Amino acid sequence: MPLYPDINPFATGRLQVSALHSIFYEEVGRESGRCALFLHGGPGVGILPGYRRFFDPAHYRTILVDQRGAGRSTPFAELEENNTWALVEDLEKLRKHLRVSDWIVMGGSWGSLLALCYAIRYPDRVSGMILRGIFLGRPAEMSWVYGGTGTAQIFPEHWARFRSLVPESKEADTAKAYYKLLTGEDQEAALTAAKYWAEWSASTMTLLPDPAAVAEIASDKTVLPVSRIECHFENNQFFLPSPNFVIDNAAVIQDIPTEIVHGRYDAICAVKGAWDLHQALPASKLTIVPDGGHSPMEPPMAEALIRAAESMKSIR
Repeated sequence: MPLYPDINPFATGRLQVSALHSIFYEEVGRESGRCALFLHGGPGVGILPGYRRFFDPAHYRTILVDQRGAGRSTPFAELEENNTWALVEDLEKLRKHLRVSDWIVMGGSWGSLLALCYAIRYPDRVSGMILRGIFLGRPAEMSWVYGGTGTAQIFPEHWARFRSLVPESKEADTAKAYYKLLTGEDQEAALTAAKYWAEWSASTMTLLPDPAAVAEIASDKTVLPVSRIECHFENNQFFLPSPNFVIDNAAVIQDIPTEIVHGRYDAICAVKGAWDLHQALPASKLTIVPDGGHSPMEPPMAEALIRAAESMKSIR
């Protein structure tokens, strides 16, 4: 079951969500169709054209949004007033703006955490969830990626390059050291740090290496702002009120139909997070893709996500 064909939006718009921030959104598919909301990862990455292709355009009205500071939202790369709970409220404002009663929410990686936080705050507005590459924002998960305890054990050569920019810091403080560089006044140092940060993420995202894609991501003009936003959320523990916030509040969302899709060889978000979420939501369906990594665009992961979206067609 491949991705649906390329599709262009039938509508785009911009919503002022605070005195400072406005968010950009687009809609694809069937204008009168079942509403689905797609949440990008990062945070900070923004909407990519391929993200429009997971939902059947003959059935769904899919809404995609650039979160605060990302993509075409303004001000671009702004860190002020940019946090998890502000983004949650933005989604609710967008739902009301578009006159959507409730929607099926798909989110991957950081987007899975944002989807869960939104559902916990507004459970009556979420008719179903499709979650990929589960990230729950727990300290162990942050340490897995940026503390040398997990991803570094699988990609030691990439970790060595990532660490080489901040050799004086302890491994556990790598992200903090990068945050100082990314937000400092030395723009050349900040840009170099952003490239290293982006390379680290891109090099570990796919099951099979793709050097050309890594080079493209690291050289993109948005590499500095995207890296700054990601590091901003990381250094603020994703603004969660408690270390195990999602699992502690799972009872609030246990009746929401939920499909969990996770790659067995996801080196960024270990499969243990998907398992823990599934245990906390016994009625959920867990699909561990045997040849899947972190990227949703690789065929095995894309096929599993499309199957999940097909299963949600029964929700009216």
